Amino acid sequence: MLIIDSKDCENIDKALKKYKKKFEKSKTLLKLRERQAFIKPSVRRRTEVLKAAYLQQIASGKIEK
Repeated sequence: MLIIDSKDCENIDKALKKYKKKFEKSKTLLKLRERQAFIKPSVRRRTEVLKAAYLQQIASGKIEK
C-alpha cells in the first residue's frame, strides 16, 4: 500500500503527481502484468539466456543494432 504524506497547504495535483511517481517506482503494474500468465521457470531462464547472448553479440560488435 502506498502512503503519500501531504501537507495541508499542498495542492491535490502535487500529491497526485507524487503518488503516480511512487506507484511507478514500486513497479506494481509490471508485477501484475507478469503474473497474468504463468511462465515455466525453464522457459523464463531460456529467454534470459538468449537475451544475454544477443546483448553480448551486440557488445562485441558481431551484430549491428
